[in-house]
Amino acid sequence: MKSYAFGVDLGGTTVKIGLFRTDGELVYRHEIPTRKEKDGAYILGDIAKAVKKDLADRKISPDELEGIGIDIPGPVIHDSIVNRAVNLGWGVVDVAEELKKLTGVEKICVGNDANVAALGEMWKGGGKGHKNVVMVTLGTGVGGGIILNGKILPGVFGAAGEIGHIQVNPDETLICGCGKNGHLEQYASATGIARVAKEMLAQSEEPSSLRGIASPSARDVFDAAKAGDFVALEIVNHVCRILGRALAMISCVVDPEIFVIGGGVSKAGSILTDTVRKYYVEAAFHASEGTKIALAELGNDAGMYGAVKMVLG
Repeated sequence: MKSYAFGVDLGGTTVKIGLFRTDGELVYRHEIPTRKEKDGAYILGDIAKAVKKDLADRKISPDELEGIGIDIPGPVIHDSIVNRAVNLGWGVVDVAEELKKLTGVEKICVGNDANVAALGEMWKGGGKGHKNVVMVTLGTGVGGGIILNGKILPGVFGAAGEIGHIQVNPDETLICGCGKNGHLEQYASATGIARVAKEMLAQSEEPSSLRGIASPSARDVFDAAKAGDFVALEIVNHVCRILGRALAMISCVVDPEIFVIGGGVSKAGSILTDTVRKYYVEAAFHASEGTKIALAELGNDAGMYGAVKMVLG
């Protein structure tokens, strides 16, 4: 194996670029803006220029480069082709082929951003030491990634790991962002928790510190719950019951060693993982009750680490 590899995390606002040694050491990281003008026509060219500049600045020959890994916010098929990345303005794009032409680098590995972040957490983060990992990302929405035997499970249509769109309540009347209803994302995301909090506060007459906040956020809910607020604790229990049961469903199909929870909501810490675990054990098949539930550790760098891990194999 050669000495260096790049891990590229392509987001809707910025592109994070990490130069790694092939032993896994991060040498240098920086960001460039994601230029989405003209349906994202400049993005891959900008990445290629940045990679070439990084090599030149550090006097690294292209011959010392094992390859480039890149994650994309959209479904990826054949480890190469993006089947629409709406946030970037892309339709169907063969990212691997385009980057090969632009950089001259033969080995280009492409994956969905959530799946690649899960790979990064397995390698160097909350799932380190395990080869079978399901990552759940609780942010504005709910994302996920599945790693089996150390490899990403992308699915036939690039949709494996779309955990946020498990239907947990068919009677829900509100519509999910995907156009259907009752999905996990509507309850366990940061926006979903805020919505549940508003509804449960309206239905309760119990006093709560949350009533003094115009629009309580997920963070407000967890902070109040940690302080012993009764209504906040009820909200946390309700949300974590739904999430724990969803993880129990996933374990019946995937049977991972560990669930790794990331995203902004994961900053709540042990109150989140402990409560989710309580309801997971209640619902899980007996053989899977011992599955670990841990917090992610790499934060916004998970995508870079996972992208370079695709290259290293």
